[in-house]
Amino acid sequence: MIFRISLTLLVTHCLTLPTYGQQAATETVAEFQIPATDDGLPGAGPIRRYDWFQNLWTTRRSKWSKEVEQDQGALVFLGDSITQGWGPNIGDAFDSKVANRGISGDTTRGVLIRLEEDVLSLNPSGVVILIGTNDLEEDATPPTIADNLKLILADLKAHNAKMPIVLCNVFPSSESKKRSAKDIKEINKLYAAVVKTNPQVMTLDTWTLFADDAGDAKLEEFPDLLHPNEVGYAKWAAALRPVLETLNLVGNGYQDLFNGEDLTGWMYRPSSERDKKQSANWRKNNPDAPPWPILTEPLSFDGEKKTDDGRYIANRGRLVVTIPPQGRRIQQIWTQEEFDEDFDLTLDFRATPNADSGIFIRGKQLQCRDYLLAGPYKELKKYKPLAWNRIDIKVRGESAYCTCNGEVLEEAFKVPTSGPIGLEGDRGQIEYRNIRLRLVK
Repeated sequence: MIFRISLTLLVTHCLTLPTYGQQAATETVAEFQIPATDDGLPGAGPIRRYDWFQNLWTTRRSKWSKEVEQDQGALVFLGDSITQGWGPNIGDAFDSKVANRGISGDTTRGVLIRLEEDVLSLNPSGVVILIGTNDLEEDATPPTIADNLKLILADLKAHNAKMPIVLCNVFPSSESKKRSAKDIKEINKLYAAVVKTNPQVMTLDTWTLFADDAGDAKLEEFPDLLHPNEVGYAKWAAALRPVLETLNLVGNGYQDLFNGEDLTGWMYRPSSERDKKQSANWRKNNPDAPPWPILTEPLSFDGEKKTDDGRYIANRGRLVVTIPPQGRRIQQIWTQEEFDEDFDLTLDFRATPNADSGIFIRGKQLQCRDYLLAGPYKELKKYKPLAWNRIDIKVRGESAYCTCNGEVLEEAFKVPTSGPIGLEGDRGQIEYRNIRLRLVK
């Protein structure tokens, strides 16, 4: 009996001893826990220590600690649940590398405490800050909140005095959320005073953007009077984008394949033997249709507003594939540049009813049409007829992942190892804009 008890104790003790890996993981988690007391911590005011918040704080920060290398040089969004709620794909709104460092429930003092590990360690290209609303719920005064912001900005400046910072006004909320219009307006007034002589910081008026006549959030944009919905996030993104463009913080790595003014960089390429055979088959099966144009020499359109045959036109920022007078007429225009590295291609298109075009990826055609009428992707839920739609194409090796407004068109579209980007004309009018490509190393 004594032996059995001793063995049980031994086994129990062994099971509770952490392995080396478990011990290391425990130490890593401990490193990112909220300090037990405020003693010695920078700033003033509330640091939340509710169980749910401590768990969230530790989980998110521990995860981020493993992503420091991959997030180097990112544009960092820093804040609370409003920032966290934008999700990990926040960069999609800006065609840029973005690290979301929002923690639901966080305060200005909490941000100050975690600034070094969560933000400065990334050597960010820039920082977008939205913080302060949760301080009010914990009874912090506007001067205390503004003083914490001053410390945050000082730490960012000490790290990199040339790094651009965009400070968003605290969003409107509601007295029912312990966030009165009066207090939020006072915070934003004090924030403005803090950055008044700081050329590193650009302030964005996101309070007036969202406030109703009483200074509170609007239900159609903030259903709970605190967090924006899809409409609210879209407005925030639209307000941020011109500022971020001015600071050269968005569209990182993308090159414009179409400059919006003329057809510089585009050309007609000589017809291949395959083109000639397809043209002959086309005429055979469609005897009343015009033949495909057959070219023996390349034809560049640098500086031209339209092609010689008028099939492609640069007009008001759009590359327009015009309606052929014959009803249908096959023609392709190509980039002069060819691409043999992995890349991301993005563009917007708008189609007239039943229009038929195509996007050539290194010479392989992905159908681009008025999808719901012309197919082949007639079951799309997010396609917007007669409106602008977005195509994203990610080429890795000889495979392309293609989406329309986020819905998958092709998961593994087979493409050649090298070739140009092209656009086809067939029937109807299709317009393209924002044709951009980014090489992926």
